[in-house]
Amino acid sequence: MTRTYLSRDSADYADLIVERIVSAVSRLENHPRSGRVVPEVGEPTLREIIVDSYRIVYRLGRDAAEILTVFHGARSFRPR
Repeated sequence: MTRTYLSRDSADYADLIVERIVSAVSRLENHPRSGRVVPEVGEPTLREIIVDSYRIVYRLGRDAAEILTVFHGARSFRPR
C-alpha cells in the first residue's frame, strides 16, 4: 500500500491514513508488544496493529520491530 495508491480516490484520505499508520508504528518504539498476535499464524513474535481498515504486520526482533507488510483488512494475510 502506498500513499499514491490511496490518493487515487482522495488525497486527503490518503494523507489521513498515512498519518495514522505512521503514528501507530511510532508507538512500537516504546511498546513493541502492544500489537496483537496475528490470528492466522499464532506466532508470538508476529504481531499486528489495526489502523482503520488496515493491518500493519510486524515481527518482534531482539532490538527492534520490523514492519513486514501493510494491507487492507478485507484481504487475507498469507505469510510466506
